[in-house]
Parts: sequence; C-alpha cells; structure tokens
Amino acid sequence: AQADAQADAHDVGYDRHSLIVDGKRVLLWSGEFHYFRLPSPELWRDVLEKMKAAGFNGVSLYFNWGYHSPAPGSYDFTGVRDVDRLLRLTEELGLYVVARPGPYINAETTGGGLPAWLKTVPGRARSSDPEYTRAYREWLANIDPIIARHQVTRGGSVIAYNAENEYAANTDAAYMEDIQRQARAHGIDVPITHNQCCDASWTPTWASGQGAVQIPGVDDYPQSFECREPAVWGTWGEGVTERLSPGAPVYAAEYQAGAIDLFRAGYDKCAELTGPRFMKVYYKSNLITSGATMFGYYMAFGGTNWGRLGQPNDVYTSYDYGAPITENRRLTAKYDEFKRQGLFVTSVAPLTRTEPATAPASGNPSVHTEARANPDTGTQFVLVRHADRTTDRDESADLTWDTPDGTYRLPVHLKGRDAKILVAGYDMGGQRLAATTSELLTHTTTGGRDIAVLYGTEGVAGTTVLRYGTRPDVKVLSGSVKASFAGGDLRLDYAHEGLARVEISGVGRRPLLLLLGTEKEAAGFWRSGDTLVRGTYLVRSARVSGGTVAVRADLDRPTEFEIFTSARRATLNGRSIRTRTNRSGALVARAKGPRPVRLPALKHWRGAEGAPEARPGFDDSSWTAADRTTTASPIKPKKPPVLYADEYGFHHGHVWYRGHFTATGDESSVKLNAITGKGGVYQVWLNGRYLGSAAGGEQKDADAPVNENPGPGTFDVPPGLLAEGEGAVLSVLVENMGHNDDWTADDVRHKQPRGLVGAEVTDNPVTWRIQGTRAPDRLRGPLNTGGLHGERNGWHLPGAPTGEWTATSPTRPVAPGVHWYTTQVRLALPRAQDVPVTLRFDRGEGRYRALVFVNGWNLGEYVNGGIQRDFTLPGGILDPRGRNTLTIAVITEERSKPGGIALSAAGNVLRPGPH
Repeated sequence: AQADAQADAHDVGYDRHSLIVDGKRVLLWSGEFHYFRLPSPELWRDVLEKMKAAGFNGVSLYFNWGYHSPAPGSYDFTGVRDVDRLLRLTEELGLYVVARPGPYINAETTGGGLPAWLKTVPGRARSSDPEYTRAYREWLANIDPIIARHQVTRGGSVIAYNAENEYAANTDAAYMEDIQRQARAHGIDVPITHNQCCDASWTPTWASGQGAVQIPGVDDYPQSFECREPAVWGTWGEGVTERLSPGAPVYAAEYQAGAIDLFRAGYDKCAELTGPRFMKVYYKSNLITSGATMFGYYMAFGGTNWGRLGQPNDVYTSYDYGAPITENRRLTAKYDEFKRQGLFVTSVAPLTRTEPATAPASGNPSVHTEARANPDTGTQFVLVRHADRTTDRDESADLTWDTPDGTYRLPVHLKGRDAKILVAGYDMGGQRLAATTSELLTHTTTGGRDIAVLYGTEGVAGTTVLRYGTRPDVKVLSGSVKASFAGGDLRLDYAHEGLARVEISGVGRRPLLLLLGTEKEAAGFWRSGDTLVRGTYLVRSARVSGGTVAVRADLDRPTEFEIFTSARRATLNGRSIRTRTNRSGALVARAKGPRPVRLPALKHWRGAEGAPEARPGFDDSSWTAADRTTTASPIKPKKPPVLYADEYGFHHGHVWYRGHFTATGDESSVKLNAITGKGGVYQVWLNGRYLGSAAGGEQKDADAPVNENPGPGTFDVPPGLLAEGEGAVLSVLVENMGHNDDWTADDVRHKQPRGLVGAEVTDNPVTWRIQGTRAPDRLRGPLNTGGLHGERNGWHLPGAPTGEWTATSPTRPVAPGVHWYTTQVRLALPRAQDVPVTLRFDRGEGRYRALVFVNGWNLGEYVNGGIQRDFTLPGGILDPRGRNTLTIAVITEERSKPGGIALSAAGNVLRPGPH
C-alpha cells in the first residue's frame, strides 16, 4: 500500500495565478463540510457525492479539537470521529481537501472548537503562552500525522493546510509561526494557507513577516447575517477578494454561501438572503474582478448542532445555514446555481491563469462590463452586470467586443438582479467559440463528437458565434434557432426558451451538438467524466466500460432521461435498462420513481419523573464537593467557593447543585447568579419546594467583560418552610447551553464560566456539592449527555430499564421539573430509497424545553415558542428498517402542557447503493 501511495504521489506548487499539481494548473472550487455536524459516517458519502455532482472539485474540512479530546492527553478518532475514513472517502471521490485543524476553528461550535477542559488551563488561548502551547502542540501531534498521510504529495487528497482561523485580534506572530513549524515537523508539505477575516483591511494579513503563510486568503460575508431582510444587498461590502501576496493566488478562503440565523428569522430566509440572484452577481463579480482561482464556500452543507455541539450565542440545534444542500440533504435552487457555476469553472481551463483585459464597450452606462483574458490562449471572460449591483431593473445594451477572432456587436439583456460571464476566443474541444452572449455550462467530447451546453435567462435573446473555415452543415433538431454564415463566422440567434438543439458538421472536424437552454434547463444536466446526463434528480457517477455506461442516479419521480455518451447500452443503479437513441444521438430511457412511504404514529409512551435531586432526602454523598477557592478564569467569584461547573470537570449539558445549610428561620430570599449562555435557564428548589426559574446569563458584547450580574435571580422563601436549627437543602438545576467561542482571543470571553457564579441564602454558610455527566459515552462522545438524573442513569439509551415506568402521554399537563418519556418506533422504509426523517413538535402551552434522544443520541433541544420545530434524525443513527428507541426529556419551568410530537418525511428518492 505504501508503494502504491508513493507511485500515486504528486507535486503540489503554486504561483500568483493558481495552485499547480504536476505542472497542471488547478482552479480550486471547494465547499465547506463539517463531518462533526453529521454524526453518521455512512451519510458522509452522500453529501460529498452531491457536492461533486454540483461541480465542486474540493472540500474544506475543519477538524474540531474539542470534538476529539474529552480530556487532556485523550484523543478519539474512532466511529463518528474517524477522520482517516473521511479522508479516504475524499480520495476515492477525487475531491481535493483544504485541511483546517485550527487549533481554533470558531465555526459556531462550542468553545470555537477549543476543548472545554482548556478553560481550566492557565494562560491565554490562541497565543504562545507556555501552558496553551503544550496543549495545542499535543492536538497537532495527533491530527497532523493523519492529515499528512492523505496529502496529494503522498497520493491523497489534501492540497492545502490552513493554519489557525480568522486570527486577527490579540494576534501573536510567534504562535502562528509555531503552528506552521509543528505542521512541517509532522510531515505537512503542501502549501500552508490562512483565512483572514474579514477583508484585506484587517491587520495582520499573515502575508509577510513572522508567522506569514504561503497562501493568505480572505473571508467575505457581504450579506452579513441579517436574514430578516433578505432583499438588502451588500451589507458588508462588495464581496471582492483582494490579493494579499504578490506571489500567491487570490484565495477566497471563506465566501458566503449561507448565513447563521442570528435573529431567528428561519433558515429559509437565510437561503433567500444568499440565494441564486446573490450568487450570480457576487460570485461571478468576484471571479472576474479579483481573478481568484481558489474558493471555499461556507457552507455547502450545514448539518446539525447535535448534542452540545453548538456555540450558544449565535446558533441553535439546526445549522442548516441556508446552504445549497439542506440539513436533510435535499437539493435546492442554490444547489442548481452552484452547479451552473461549478461545472463552468472546472471545465474551462483558461480560467486558471488570467490577467485584467479591455472589456467590451457597453452602449448603456447602466450595464457594466469587466474582462479578464488568459495570456497564453487569448481566451476572454467578460462579466456583464448592472452598474448598480443592487438594482432589479431590466437593462439592455449592445456590446462592442474586440475578441481574438474579430470585433462583434452583440446585444445583451439583464433581467432583474443578474450577472453573466461571457466567453470569447475559446477552443471548445474541436470547436472555436468566437463569442457568445449565452453562458457556458460545460462541454465534453464523447462518441466522436463535441457537445456543449449554453444557457441564459428565460425569454432573453442569445447569440453564439463559432468560427469555421468553410460553411458548415447546420441542422436545427429542436427549438427556434436562426443560423447565418459570413466571413468564417457561423452566427446562431435564438431565444432562451426550453432546450434548443443544433447539430453542426461537415467541416473536416468532429461534429458539434450544441444545446441551448434556459437556466432551469441547464440545472437539469449532470456531468461525470465525458458523459452528460439530463433529466434525473441527481447523478452521482456515469462510467463507460465495454460499450456500457453505468449510471448511478437518484430519482424523485418517474422520469424520462437522456444520456450523452459513447456507449450504446446503459445500466441504472446496477440494473440494465432499455434505451432508444433520439435525434440528438443520446440514449433515452425511462425510470420509475420511489414508492410512497408512510411513517408510523408515535404512541405507547411510558414516562417517569426525573428530578429526584430536588427532594430534600436525596443522597448526594457521592457527588463532588464544590469547595475550590481558585480558578484559571479571569472572571473571579465575589467570594469563595468557586462554583463554576468546568472547575469540577462537568463541561456539557445540565448540572445539579445541592447546597446544605442550617436554617435560622429568618431566611427571606435566595439570591443566585448563573451563566448558561444565550437561551439557558436555571431552576431552584428549597427543601423540595419549587421556588421558580430565571434566565441564565450570557456575554452580550463580544468585546466586553462579563456583566457584573450576568444571570441574577432572587427567589422568595415561603413562610414556614425553614425552621430554626434544622438542616435545609437548596437544589439548583443549571443548563449549560455551550461554551463561548474565542473570537477575540482574550480569555475573558473564552473562559467565561458556566453554572452558578454566585449564591447567597441570607447570611447562612452553605456547603455545596455538584454533579454533572457521570461517565463518558465512548460511542457518542462527551457532548452527547449532561447531568440530568436520567442521563446519568442511562434512561436515554436503548434497552434502558423502563419496565416500571407508567403508561402516559408526553402531551399531558406537567408540573415544573424534569419528565422523561420513551417509546419504540418500528420503521420499514424501502431499502433502495432515501427518506430523511424529521421529528416535529407542535407548539404547546407554557415554558418548557425538550431534549430529543434517538437510540441514545441527543439530536437536539426543542424550546417551546422558539424558531425550530423540526429536528433531523439522520440515517445510521435512526434505523430505517428496524426498531428505534425515541426518548424525550421535558424540562418545565412552570406548569405546562406540551404539544404533540410526530415523525415526518423531508424527502423521498430512489438512490443507488455504494459504487
């Protein structure tokens, strides 16, 4: 195996224009994918194949330190954390990888990817502080060798290595330099990059001086994250990536492909904010204006903040992000636009080396043009957009275009918010494309002919000019196309309506099949190798062998589809299919769609009460004494002891406190302070009597210290509850919504505590005990469970001893506290179909929240009245053809009546098995 890897090894280099592999230029068109947000390795292939089918030739991968390291010196790369498996998969699929191991990644993950235990390590994180240095070097020593053996230079997929992430505040050049030194010592020999947030005006750029990387890049989110106003454009600028280094390619390291839902508008609004119109104008403008040849689009697939993965201040359970591939792995209109652009940029090699060029003169000042040209081939790329990129007016102009093949006067039309990249002087297989006002999707050579797909906006006129030495034979197979020939130019005029087909031959070269369609028609094409397929929901691959083309495709309905190939026979998903040949020379076949599916109703629930810790007689003698007097956090308690949960090794989910004291009988109130992160609450019982709840604190300003009273709560002591001289117990349940990121690298933000930060029962001295997660879950990891009684005792797991639980319904009214419900769900979904299943909550009455466990996995938290009601249950965790355990933990702040719960299907497609 080692010899094979050495034989497949490649040389990776770069210059100011592009990455170069074995002397061949590469335009890197990558999308971001977070394996840790899809805890089902069998579905990694599905998402990555969908990315490749959209034209992506690369994937950007964060590696999450905290996800792999539950404790100092402990690292887990098995199961859902098997990144070696992930990188093998990218190699198999032929996707380049930009590896991003941090140490800090942000990514709206808890702690920004820093492990929770790091909060108790002295010294500032993201710096060259000795204590932090020891910690991050240990992480890099574990992750770097895995990445190194999968580099392109060793026959793998990793083409670049990203050091740190958006490191622009409290920067430490020695730290940046050491990360790279460690990487090189661990065998990393591909170019090292960095993504500077958020534009080139930030300092430092890491383009020169100590800590400089080889290929500095820029993050750009021009739409910001204001999903409430999706029609507003360019909140954070024009989105043009600047060159940071004169000797390296322009790198759009993170370019906006969605948005976090900061203001809880819903991810459909985030998708609209960053939808196809934005993509057409901003992505195409960036490509031509900047000349970038390295792109990382954030996100291609968002996924799920399952368990306690999310950072609390910015996100909730869903991390759908409004991405082109939804959380349920469905394809969207954004996916179609990514495909239109992705197939183009990865098909047209001259884009990998361009310089600014003279643009065609526009006859209308409202229609703006810019151009770049390849100095070797002369091929021109012309951006046509509105001069005011925010307008939605229709505008037309005549372009006077000096191309390598002559000067042409061609009409263009912009219909609403739009932008086009037009091509001239391009050798398209055996054809010469002189100029076109349509956009080029892709082209191929198969079956002894060239095939090209051009497209434009519905109803807008188009013109394409091809060069021939003599008049060719032109046959319009379908559609309305007018052909004329003069001076070596074959001019085709048409309207973009449906799909027109033109066959051109008889000029001593390979014939050409020209397919002229609308944007919608272009989205129906798939390319795999030299084969084009039209008409299926998705094509994962199409491979020709021995006169047969084997197509692996997804089908969402009965359909007729075409295969443009050299083969004369075809198989679909491993089975032979009957085909005929149409006038375009394509194989035509029919395929069935998926069978309808029905999901079972959720019934036969059993329940149990889950807060015995609130009872005064509960035995907490085995709990940890909360008696520390010092903390590494820069945020110190007003008086001891330190009650911060992290100090006692309880980093995730709920934590129980029990404070013991001797009553005086004069107690009138209990005053508490807690920090939970945004959206968190804590609840209080005194001698078993419920006193109420309060909102936990959060850091409201990223650049300010914690508030003096972050989560204050004053709870009245009922008269007569406490008797003089008698023992009393205060029980407090605090939810940790996740840890702050470390955006500013200042430790006040990063080391903000979780749990109780202050407690006062009049003047009584209180002895505290604390309990969180009891034992690590080796399969699911430390983020999966917290310290609820049911979690500590495995009530969420399949096979839990629930025989003595009471038959009940999760919609019955309940008192404040914790209530557990479980049921068995038998599924019998068709084996050849992909049916993403979600769990939907109806809105109920009262303040409550519910943790969702499926077969032991915590797949999210429903908050009544919040934005999210549907929760993804990914296959691999959910057994689509077997018995599943669904368990719900309902935490109520007041007497509440929870709403109904039901399963629903987010999609239904026939899909092939693994190749």
